[in-house]
Order: sequence, then C-alpha cells, then structure tokens
Amino acid sequence: MNDSWDAAERAVLTLPSGRLIRGRGLRNPLPEGPEPDFAVHLLGRTPPPVQWESRWLRWPDFRLPADPAQARELLGEVWRRAPDERVEVACGGGIGRTGTALACLAVLDGVPAEDAVAFVRRGYHPRAVETPWQRRYVRKFGRPG
Repeated sequence: MNDSWDAAERAVLTLPSGRLIRGRGLRNPLPEGPEPDFAVHLLGRTPPPVQWESRWLRWPDFRLPADPAQARELLGEVWRRAPDERVEVACGGGIGRTGTALACLAVLDGVPAEDAVAFVRRGYHPRAVETPWQRRYVRKFGRPG
C-alpha cells in the first residue's frame, strides 16, 4: 500500500485487506494533514467543489442512494483505488450515509454482509448506519445481482 491514510488517524477504517478508507462529515472542518486523492460525496444536493478528484452520489439524508447501480459502481471505484490512494467517503454528518457506504465497502472487502454494520461500528463510529433501511441496504449489498 502506497500513499494511503495513517491507520491510527481518527475516522479511518481499516478493512480486512488492509485498505484504508476515511469517512468524514462535510459539515465539519477538513482534518489536518494530507488531503484525499479521491472522494465520493453522499449528499442530497450537489456538493461544494473541492481541490481533489471527487464524485457525487445523490443520497438524501437518512435515506438510500437514489441510483443503487451508480452507488455500487462508485463504491467499487473507492475500493479499487484504496490500496494506492487516499480515498474517502463523506456525507453531511459523517455517520449514517458514510457509515452505510463504509459497511458496503467492508462487504466488498470480504466481511459477511450480516456482520458489516457491526464491523464499521467497531472500527469507525459506534452509531454508523443509522436507520433500519440503511442496515437492510448493507445486507442486500452482499447479494449478487
């Protein structure tokens, strides 16, 4: 792994493969240290511009992604880029949508879908994945097709 996050940094989730993904709340100040190389912003409206490469996934607060196929594609891109780049997923508060995306990334990394929410709550934030439908989305994310 090359130019990734410091695993000891707050809000950085270490996946079983060793990939490091930072979760962040966009309403909070940008953390000190290096900027991301790539980010996916999980918001209901167009995010503000940033200095690094980013993509917008329309995902209203407390809900699910508006386009599940795009969500799977963008989260796959985050997962593929994580070994060599500083990648982050970010929503407004950094807990519900971000936690859900991190749990889906854990599934992509081999964590069983039924264990992914608990994995993210242990490794990222104890309240990650806030709603019952977000938890259900993570379980379904692990199913093919």
